[in-house]
Amino acid sequence: MSERTVPPVSDLSHTDVADAYARWAPVYDLVFTLVMRPGRKAAAARINGLGGRVLDVGVGTGLELPMFGPNVKITGIDLSEPMLEVARKRVRERGIANVEALVAMDAMNIAFPDGSFDVAVAPYVLTTVPDPARLLDEMSRVVRPGGEIILVNHIGAERGPVAAIERWLGKRAAKLGWRPEFPWAVVGEWLARRSDARLLERRSLAPFGLFTIIRIARL
Repeated sequence: MSERTVPPVSDLSHTDVADAYARWAPVYDLVFTLVMRPGRKAAAARINGLGGRVLDVGVGTGLELPMFGPNVKITGIDLSEPMLEVARKRVRERGIANVEALVAMDAMNIAFPDGSFDVAVAPYVLTTVPDPARLLDEMSRVVRPGGEIILVNHIGAERGPVAAIERWLGKRAAKLGWRPEFPWAVVGEWLARRSDARLLERRSLAPFGLFTIIRIARL
């Protein structure tokens, strides 16, 4: 397990995130579509193989929504209403029939009953919430036993020039709306204290191993 310090929950607030993504919403797709597409495709491919009811946590502008098959029923939540408006427009224009709802909601306080979903997926979300462990707790709670949690996220470098750049960017996390520094220890420590969760897969993705897909079984 990494010895890096887990980032404090106080370094990024809900207000920081909401303000940042209100700014990002008009240009988010232009800036992030290509670089994040491999991670979204990998997550969607796994979910399509599982089927069932899916909670898309931090659905944002809905870039992955067209990737889900007809055997999947999707509920998307996001803190940012401007991002959700883009997602709703995408659903209307693309005629995506398997999206059941797109709702403004705090991912650290998910307003669905225990075991409501077969799968919960969080694409590029762990670095954007004030308390990532609380997010994982909530995702685990709303996934039924036997279901799956799927995460796609950047895992920070532990040393070298990339780590130095991430530390520099980390001082600007509130403006960016996410933490460039994000150690594996955040997920590893959460798994270590949960007897009802087991790591199934941790795999680096293109481009350049910048992002990682993490699959967790809900026991």
